[in-house]
Amino acid sequence: MNWSSALAFATSSFCIALAIAVLIRKRVSIVSGCFSAGMLLFGLESVFTGLSFEAAFAEQVAFWQTLALVTKSLLPGTWLCFSLTYSRGNYREFLARWRFLLIAAFLLPVFLLPALQAPFTNVQLTTEDWWLEFSQAAKILNALILVSSIMVLMNLERTFRSAVGMMRWRIKFFVLGLGVIFGARIYTGTEGLLFSGQSLALAGVETGALLIGCTLMAIAYFRSDFGDVDVYPSRAALHTSLTVVAAGGYLFVVGVLAQVVARMGGSGNFQIYAFLVLLAIVLLAVVLLSDRFRQNVQHLLSRHFSRPRYDSRQIWSHFTQCISIGHDETTLCAATVKLISSTFNALSVTIWLYDESKDSLMFAASTSKSQSDTTQSISSSNLTALRKVSEVFNLEESKQDWAKPLKQISFSQFREGGDRICIPLLAGDRWLGLAILADRVSGVGYTFEEYDLLKCIGDQIAAGLLNLRLADELMIGKEREAFQNISAFFIHDLKNTASTLNLMLQNLPVHFDDPAFRKDALQGIGKTAGRINQLIERLSALRHKLEIKPTDCDLNQLVSEALETLNGVSEVELVKELTPLPKLHADREQLQSVIVNVLLNARDAVGPKGQVTVRTAHHDGWAALSVVDNGCGMSSGFLRDSLFRPFQTTKKKGLGIGMFQSKIIVEAHRGTIQVQSEPGIGTTFRIMLPLKLDVV
Repeated sequence: MNWSSALAFATSSFCIALAIAVLIRKRVSIVSGCFSAGMLLFGLESVFTGLSFEAAFAEQVAFWQTLALVTKSLLPGTWLCFSLTYSRGNYREFLARWRFLLIAAFLLPVFLLPALQAPFTNVQLTTEDWWLEFSQAAKILNALILVSSIMVLMNLERTFRSAVGMMRWRIKFFVLGLGVIFGARIYTGTEGLLFSGQSLALAGVETGALLIGCTLMAIAYFRSDFGDVDVYPSRAALHTSLTVVAAGGYLFVVGVLAQVVARMGGSGNFQIYAFLVLLAIVLLAVVLLSDRFRQNVQHLLSRHFSRPRYDSRQIWSHFTQCISIGHDETTLCAATVKLISSTFNALSVTIWLYDESKDSLMFAASTSKSQSDTTQSISSSNLTALRKVSEVFNLEESKQDWAKPLKQISFSQFREGGDRICIPLLAGDRWLGLAILADRVSGVGYTFEEYDLLKCIGDQIAAGLLNLRLADELMIGKEREAFQNISAFFIHDLKNTASTLNLMLQNLPVHFDDPAFRKDALQGIGKTAGRINQLIERLSALRHKLEIKPTDCDLNQLVSEALETLNGVSEVELVKELTPLPKLHADREQLQSVIVNVLLNARDAVGPKGQVTVRTAHHDGWAALSVVDNGCGMSSGFLRDSLFRPFQTTKKKGLGIGMFQSKIIVEAHRGTIQVQSEPGIGTTFRIMLPLKLDVV
């Protein structure tokens, strides 16, 4: 047995051991299943590669390499699925977006399988090594493996870049190990694509990379038990990834190495040189990703080049940007913990906010734990004394009663992570919560300068949080003020309605015997009652979330009933073009109020001698109601800024509630209102409603 085959068999054992370890220690899931399956495939491939190194005849080499290639064909789909789910809290979203590519990655090898029974058109022993020339099917499969390897690295990179602090520390060696494995396969895949074949020596490069990758993943296993974390990568396109640049740099380095090796004695020693360079690149990557290394470099520069420890202008610039983009407390806290973690090399930074309604501290954001992992809170009994603390303090040195629950919810991950530091978040006389720093790289203590800087940062965070809360309170106050204003309008209308009824009651004893008066009185009472009900419904729509009660109804029938509202207005010409429609599943009363409101607006807009056209139609699962008038029309500015806003109207006696309420009702039915209008020409309202309404 030569050293190449021994390395391949040892690597195979390593892969199988990792696969079994994950199956035993981790609960069964998509992530653990894909990883174990992928490692078993890597192990099987290494076995076939080792047997190829032991083969003495071309037929034997072709046989074992054929089995290795068939095994490789199962790798793209498995590892692409793993890269989309590993450590991603929103992995279902990515699986849905990549579903067609995943299906293609699993199905394409199945279609190629018959052709892979003879994947090599020629196998010959050159002066340097065995050379295997690819068939057309093998070329396609090689290209698939190359593209999938790049995509796997791009996905893993995005996951790694989205993690911060403790989360990044947990997955660093694991991601780096897979990066080495698939980085080597990018190189071998490119060689196969360029030369339509490959030397058996390249299989040795893949084996060496697999051994290094397994070693790094084993370190991750003993370091954090393969612990994955819930990060939420951006939905931005993957073209922002640095993987392509890194892959190009790797290909350049190895290409130069091939030329150097050729001048130093041929490719017989290429596997050894390539393995050593790959190992050196891995060690360099480990060093560059080390938080401890970066901290030592900062100390070296500060000590020997008189460089300030912190660039205050840069820090405040970053915090200003952080606070400005935080439109809510969750976003602000999430951005803040990342910034504090990177500034002070503290891997675990957590913010707890004070909930005044519950009088307790609640989890807001963290670099070491997710919302789903955090159910603790601090009750009011421990907050009275804590809220009096205004300075940054060392939690380890605190002996007060409130320090114990703080220590329980902020435990460290490292034994040598240093003391835990608490930053009260104070804005004036309002105590908004606190931030806790733990697991500092190398356990370095905090200086007086850093305590002052942390105090300033805490004040900035508190100011940002207070501004958000005051903005919310101001918005609620404006809503209450608007409601009071509209209530005054309703009261005025109700007063006028009550005056009309009072006058009718005064005249009723005098003209009771007149049949015409009684008829008019009954009609007047009915209209008044309808007006009161309409006012109450509009007021309710402003105060509460609209609830609809859908039933089967006929849109044409609703339109016909609503058109009766315009009866008696002879000056308006009504044109009715109703097309037979399927039944709608909608709230009959609410929808009819929308139709009546649009028709009344059209009637008021056209004035005497105007024309209103009502049409219904349906297509592509939608029912459409169009109301067209040749009235005064509306300006583009009013359409854009005011039409659907409450209290905005072009009518002298209007309240500006009708279209606002109509929009709420239509959207509650999962529909839309489209408006086209031009001053002096007319307006077209188009209401689109789904024929099948799914109401939650």
